[in-house]
Amino acid sequence: MSEANLALHLKQCIQKVATGPEYSKDLSYTEAYQAMQHILSAKADPVQTAIYLIALRMKRETDEENRGTLQALIDQSTISQAAVDELVDISDPYDGFARGVPASSFVPAVLASLGLPAVVHGLDSVGPKYGATHHKILKAAGVKVDLSPQQATQQLEQWGWTYIDQASFAPALHALVPLRQRMVKRQVLTTVETMLGPIRARKKTHCMGGYVHKAYPPIYASLARQAGFTSAIFVRGVEGGIIPSLQQAGRLFAYQDQAQEYQVDLAPQALDIVAETRAVPLSADLVPADNALIDSDALAAEAAGLGLAALAGQRGLTYDSLVYACAICLHQLQRYPDLPAAAQAVRKTIDSGQALKFFKAAQQP
Repeated sequence: MSEANLALHLKQCIQKVATGPEYSKDLSYTEAYQAMQHILSAKADPVQTAIYLIALRMKRETDEENRGTLQALIDQSTISQAAVDELVDISDPYDGFARGVPASSFVPAVLASLGLPAVVHGLDSVGPKYGATHHKILKAAGVKVDLSPQQATQQLEQWGWTYIDQASFAPALHALVPLRQRMVKRQVLTTVETMLGPIRARKKTHCMGGYVHKAYPPIYASLARQAGFTSAIFVRGVEGGIIPSLQQAGRLFAYQDQAQEYQVDLAPQALDIVAETRAVPLSADLVPADNALIDSDALAAEAAGLGLAALAGQRGLTYDSLVYACAICLHQLQRYPDLPAAAQAVRKTIDSGQALKFFKAAQQP
């Protein structure tokens, strides 16, 4: 489709989705795909782009619209294949964490030390949360966060894990960050951008993501199938991440080999994890004043320090967070017969220093 026709198509899509609660109409997969293609071309009017994305959100995006948008993003991104048979894609929210000290940036190195390659991806900062992102945390921990797709793939092949930034593998999508900041509110991009799968394995690529609201597991499962993930795990995690509450019973939804989703109930106590808080609490000097954004750089620095200490064997809530998330992943991918056995293997690789060794391999000299 020519640029002129794509521009006309976006206008027509806006006319369908932005006509109020009674008359707005849903878009087909193809309509959503072509609208997103035009937006990614950098030739779309930014005002029209913002109207389109907000109108979709106000109407509530359909499965067809989500999948069409996702496929357009995938087709405009650099998707690399690593010389590994299997890997897991850690799909945390790109806007980061702000209500606790996150630990999941260190999950890929732990998984790699147990023979399961892993990739984590994100960006420096985006709304609506503007929290501590994987980019910020790993940078604070001394990891190079501006690898090219080729470099990130090579690092994964050599050391079993890597970080790759959206600016590197999806520059057209990343170019929309300033507009998204001006839009303030969440839109379809927030939902689908974690599902691009920037590095794939030769045989099986698995997705591990999180959710908060109960409506989202089937939405994410459909997106994971659209992206081609062999299996997917969606944990009801703190702030929508992959680590469940350390204090309360939890659950996850998953599918294997593209089959129907199933539910698994979780109990941290079954893994000898006992906590008085859901996650690692913010230190007193990080708690923001009323209605203020958290200092995400300071939070990232604290997360980096606690994460490195946990990898060095220091027991505490960050250590427990890594054990819990990694055990869930390893058990669901059938590497261990049950969660306690998987947790025991995770503790062993951390306590032996093996996980820290794998993490340090990616630190800048």
